[in-house]
Amino acid sequence: MAALVGVVAAAGVTVVALRVTSGADCSGALPLKVAVTPAALDVVNAAAQDYQRSQPVVNGRCVQVQVESRNAADVANELPTAQINPHSLWIPDSSMWAAEAQRQAAETGPEAPKLDIKPSLASSPLVMAGSEQAMSKIGFPVQPVSWATVINPNVQISMSDPTMTSEGLASLFVIRTLLGNPDGTPKPELVGTLLRVGRSAVPSVRDSFGKVTTDSAKAPLFAATEQSVVANNRAAKDNVVLGAPPKEGTLSFDYPLVRVSRQSEQIGMGEAAAQFEKVLRSSDTAKRFGEAGFRTVQGAAPADWTTDVEGVQAGDVKLIETPDADQVSELLRTWGAISLDMRMLTVIDVSGSMVEKSGDGKTRVEAATEASMTALSMLPDTTQIGLWAFSTDKKPPNDWIELVPLGPLGEPLAGVARRKRLEAGASQLTALVGGGTALNDTTLAAYRHVLSGYDPSKVNSVVLMTDGRNDDISSIDTASLIETLKRETDPAKPVPIIMVGLGDEVDMDALRSISAATGGKAYHAKNPEDIRGVLLDAVSQRRCRPNC
Repeated sequence: MAALVGVVAAAGVTVVALRVTSGADCSGALPLKVAVTPAALDVVNAAAQDYQRSQPVVNGRCVQVQVESRNAADVANELPTAQINPHSLWIPDSSMWAAEAQRQAAETGPEAPKLDIKPSLASSPLVMAGSEQAMSKIGFPVQPVSWATVINPNVQISMSDPTMTSEGLASLFVIRTLLGNPDGTPKPELVGTLLRVGRSAVPSVRDSFGKVTTDSAKAPLFAATEQSVVANNRAAKDNVVLGAPPKEGTLSFDYPLVRVSRQSEQIGMGEAAAQFEKVLRSSDTAKRFGEAGFRTVQGAAPADWTTDVEGVQAGDVKLIETPDADQVSELLRTWGAISLDMRMLTVIDVSGSMVEKSGDGKTRVEAATEASMTALSMLPDTTQIGLWAFSTDKKPPNDWIELVPLGPLGEPLAGVARRKRLEAGASQLTALVGGGTALNDTTLAAYRHVLSGYDPSKVNSVVLMTDGRNDDISSIDTASLIETLKRETDPAKPVPIIMVGLGDEVDMDALRSISAATGGKAYHAKNPEDIRGVLLDAVSQRRCRPNC
């Protein structure tokens, strides 16, 4: 049988087709669909051509390889339920997504595909990347690159979306590893860092490379695979990108081969997939991976790479263990919570006891104000925030006063952005101190206020900080408040109340019962330095309310 190999590209799919010219000994075609991460597309296409030249026939049918360039995150989300014309082989850039897809498939049921995650085909470490100007600002190449750069608020850095890119997910894991507590809970620095970088997250690493091309002097640092840096620099005429692995360690993208099998797949698909796998693991394909800028499976880089030519360093890289499926799921949940926009009314106690000073000389109201403003600085302009202050008869007949109405931080109020209005409002809190703790009436009023303007596109909540217990004898009692909140709580419109108790005199039992009635949580901040931590923790968990 004589044959010609034809490569046809359509709708993002490259079909390496076998055209029979004489002596055909197969009837019909057996389509072998392969999804591959874009970086490895050319290598896999070349392997498909090699395979087709052997004129493969399985069960009397000619195998036709169809290679499609697909983002790993997209495939991972689709695989468990995809039934129409599904892929039989998948080459993601990281086994993180393969593990996540495997977990989702296991939870979907018997109709879901079976994913067999096979050994890797190549590797490429995640590196810190940027223009020569950006990298020089952090001391490179004189000083080694560090993940501390990401944490430093003075360094401009762009992170790709972890829900859409492997680079973003890997960066999130490394940051989470460096800033996580031993018990697995996030440190305040982690939440603060993610809030900051999340404000400038980009959909794709290509956007970050593009910024270097457009304006290398102003382009931020970003995380990318070593291979993508090499490929970019080979294609770019100007404004090359430098890349180096952080000294603390980094993740390696491992490009596993995943066999995706279904009960309904065509007979012979397994044999065709096994045949093509042999070609993907051949020495010719391994050579092509190296030529495309990938390291070997063992992590070895071509010896002729130089920083001046390729933009990267060819030495050994300290690696961090790739997260498992449970860790990937937790990472995505953390990011989902932090990246969700919110609508939050902040309510701060200004009763007389709030002028009590702690060990650092700050009054409680000063500490609460400082922590609130620190958290405020990390939130995007689309976040909706309002500010109330409360104590007995603060604005008769009410015990509370609205300092800034609830709305988007970037929205102008009388010509001044709400963010600035909040800063000005917070500066008034000390002058407002006086009176008793009108906790219960204020709590109910704040809850009803947020509920009345509920926005389903955001996480709606009340955050109330107090150092005492309700001492307004004319107000609703605590038991009645709790029953009222339970009765008015609408599962379709959750508004959790987050209570922050300050100092040793606060009635934490009451705060816990009140917050629990709405699916919220109560925190005890005994010291001023604890307030910022509990506020950021409340932000990091807001997605799961009221079921945390």
